[in-house]
Amino acid sequence: MTEQDFEAQTSDAHDLSSTVVPLLKGVIYQEEDPDLWNALLSLQARVRDYVAVLGLELMLDEAEGYAFLRSRAGNGNDLSVKLPRLIARRPLSFPVSLLLALLRKKLAEFDAGGGDTRLVMSRDDVVELIRVFLPESSNEAKMIEQVDSHLNKIVDPGFIRRLKHQSGQAHMFEVRRILKAFVDAQWLSEFDERLAAYRTLRQNDRRGEERDE
Repeated sequence: MTEQDFEAQTSDAHDLSSTVVPLLKGVIYQEEDPDLWNALLSLQARVRDYVAVLGLELMLDEAEGYAFLRSRAGNGNDLSVKLPRLIARRPLSFPVSLLLALLRKKLAEFDAGGGDTRLVMSRDDVVELIRVFLPESSNEAKMIEQVDSHLNKIVDPGFIRRLKHQSGQAHMFEVRRILKAFVDAQWLSEFDERLAAYRTLRQNDRRGEERDE
């Protein structure tokens, strides 16, 4: 191997590692780092082979402009099932799952309407979106605090992004398009059925409370 070949190989290895490491840390967005995104596209096949050794698979959506890693689904004959899980699974409570489903539906409606590609919502918008599904409370501040807690739980995984705001301005969030990869149409349809049942149950409870009064 010549010195030139060695330098080229070293450069390629650096390109691969500098692309994989950010993926191991979280989601890569085209809009946030175009250079890294272009490197990922050009090294896509090598990245897939590399992370496969770690029991991971690359999920890349060129149209939406995001990429992330997830643990590969193994089977009985797949050695990957014996590997430690590098990408942790995070169990979600019902209110958080509900919030994700509602935001996913909002994103679908937003896309159907055309126009801007970024769905931005205020915290008040989110409160109104989820209010009908939360237990009735006369304490508005407490309900907003609960919604804030739910929002905090979906910021870290990258489903939403807080936007900078000045004192006195409304808290604004951008709904990230990666949410579409985690809440697909089938899951959303099944969740819609559960929401309908939950809404009916809530209405029956309210009618019962009114009769008791």
